Amino acid sequence: MPVIVLEARDFTSPLFLMRTWEVLSGCTTFSLVASLGPSELNTNQSEHQHLNTFKIFCMFIWCFFFTLTLFIHILSVIQFHSLIPISWKNLTMTVAVLGALMSVSASVVFPWIVMNRQEVSPRAVAAAVASSLTFMAYTSESCVLRTQAQEQRGYMGSMPGLLKTLQLWGGCQMIPLVVELVNGPRNGVHNWQLWVSGVSYGVCVLMSLVTLAVIIGDFAGRCLLPFDRFLAGFSLIGVLLYMVATVICFTKILQLRDITQSSTSIPNKSAELVIVETVVASITLLAYTVDLAFSIKLLCDRSHT
Repeated sequence: MPVIVLEARDFTSPLFLMRTWEVLSGCTTFSLVASLGPSELNTNQSEHQHLNTFKIFCMFIWCFFFTLTLFIHILSVIQFHSLIPISWKNLTMTVAVLGALMSVSASVVFPWIVMNRQEVSPRAVAAAVASSLTFMAYTSESCVLRTQAQEQRGYMGSMPGLLKTLQLWGGCQMIPLVVELVNGPRNGVHNWQLWVSGVSYGVCVLMSLVTLAVIIGDFAGRCLLPFDRFLAGFSLIGVLLYMVATVICFTKILQLRDITQSSTSIPNKSAELVIVETVVASITLLAYTVDLAFSIKLLCDRSHT
């Protein structure tokens, strides 16, 4: 099959311009951050390990989505994607929406890192601005793809598909938070709480990745169970696991509050991390709950037909 290159008018299409914007702003962001020294990110050596975890998290987001978007951009230009045995419409929608969610996380986390300093480097400010522009680019692409017909945007452009992307985003946010809570001071938080929460988040991230692999790879027809029951089962497991994790999060907040009232030496960082974990866990639990309701409705509709 011959390779077909886009026509001249295609180089001014909204999708082409937005993906070019994503590639350029993403490359600018991680290049600026990579050029920053440790002294430009933390105020003292004791905070270096704490901030380094979140710097690695942000760098992974920018580099991963830059690479993935560049791959999609090149395949779109040479029209080679039709030869790849995947669902292209589901892949592009997933990358656009997940890229927007992960970019906004990096755009919030990275300024929080650099604001630990009294004097902020100009390159750090430029990197934060470039990260925000990357978020805007992915958001714009998501909106453009959402305006297309259902046949063009695929399952991941529907409400259940967007909820599954939100679930994966929530699980990814938990990775650096759990790492910091494990490596940092416990402050009354029990080991079993960290282990149960970490296992719950890990299982849910694995289920989300399996679901995306099945949808993007067009493997739904090869599943041993009907795909709608497969999704409903994953949603139910996610609701149960995140209910447990959310209860543990609120328990940790109460523990930290009691310890703070009896001692003034509790670091604010631990309390901030637990609060962020609780908020993200609650949002993800809501996403799983709504997704489970969609799955049950779909099963009931099919049982009556």
